[in-house]
Amino acid sequence: MEAVTAAPIAILCPGQGAQAVGMGKAWHAASAGARRVFAEADACLADSLGAALSAICFEGPAERLNQTDVSQPAIYTCSIACHAALSERGEIDQSRFVAAAGLSLGEYTALHLAGVFSFVDGLQLVRERGSLMQAAAEASRGGMVALIGADDAQAQSICDQAASGEVLVPANFNAPGQIVLSGHSSACARAEAAAAAMGLRAAPLTVAGAFHSSLMQPAADRMADVLAGIAFQRPNIPVWSNVTAQPHDADDMELLKRRLVEQIVRPVRWSHACSVMIAALASPGPIEYHELAPGSILKGLMRRIDRNAKVNSHDEP
Repeated sequence: MEAVTAAPIAILCPGQGAQAVGMGKAWHAASAGARRVFAEADACLADSLGAALSAICFEGPAERLNQTDVSQPAIYTCSIACHAALSERGEIDQSRFVAAAGLSLGEYTALHLAGVFSFVDGLQLVRERGSLMQAAAEASRGGMVALIGADDAQAQSICDQAASGEVLVPANFNAPGQIVLSGHSSACARAEAAAAAMGLRAAPLTVAGAFHSSLMQPAADRMADVLAGIAFQRPNIPVWSNVTAQPHDADDMELLKRRLVEQIVRPVRWSHACSVMIAALASPGPIEYHELAPGSILKGLMRRIDRNAKVNSHDEP
């Protein structure tokens, strides 16, 4: 089957929070390519998660799937399986990929699709990343709180007011009016009160810890050693960095690795990265944006970032 369109394609790869019991199951049933990806992941991880990765993705329990050490390799594998199925079915054509971006964990998916490392190397990286972040979360009393309706300056002001000597930083710039703060649990509680005083809504998130803050520094330090052991290849398409909101330097793989280490403790600038990417791809003609499974979170964020950038989501066939 030929690809349905000749338009250039930008691939969007979801991050942690997109997981749900049953993820990837329909793709697994519909596609030999997806089945091969899940089988390779199961063989690579064996029983290190307490059960086969595919079994946890398809059947749960949700409590285990939502743990950081599982959700990260699960989302990575599900996204790559979705990509394999879409390619097999002729719904997307990788020769037309012109850009890739991933939200936090999803940046590893994007880098694999750009040819920077193999599927198995990427799986080992995200498995270690998830384990290290889970351990750092358990060693600190941290949390995250979502601000609704705040701009960048208001988010920083709330952090300044509520930190009181503890860690509290803007951690995720997801879309205009949707910013997540991260830090010590008590500082997050004070941030909720500070936000209410400014007439803003704030909601605590059910997460293991204070991701993308300095409380994750132990995970970042260990991740540097893990990355050092994997050979990176030059990306064959631009991949946008969460840290800089710009494409990675395609000629400096050591810098790319440093950016991935920094990503663990620095803000995810997703909204900024998407805006830059949209502008960079604006000519000479239309661009198709495709969000890989699981979920459709990035499609929803893109509606707030730029309503003219239409995203095709592929949670299921």
